[in-house]
Amino acid sequence: MRDALSDLENRGVAVVGISPDPPDAQRAFDEKLGLGYPLLSDTDHRIAEDYGVWGKLEFDGKSAPGIVRSAFLIDENGAVAAVWYGITPQDTVPELMKALEEGR
Repeated sequence: MRDALSDLENRGVAVVGISPDPPDAQRAFDEKLGLGYPLLSDTDHRIAEDYGVWGKLEFDGKSAPGIVRSAFLIDENGAVAAVWYGITPQDTVPELMKALEEGR
């Protein structure tokens, strides 16, 4: 998202990241990567639950609760126009651009 930020902003798209990490951890992450867009803290994962992205994750044969990496395109009226559950970082921008071109 960071690398496509200016193109997205030119298309009228605002980028916001949300994670269950506390603000200090998000600030360090932003400083390390220079994201250039807001990160919202969802430490109680209420937003993640509302959007259906809080669930069990499998890693090294172990299961733990966490965020299913996802992306949402929300229109100017606040309606969800497109959803990508389990999307990779590499596919997020191309899928978003495709949706914008399709007029979603």
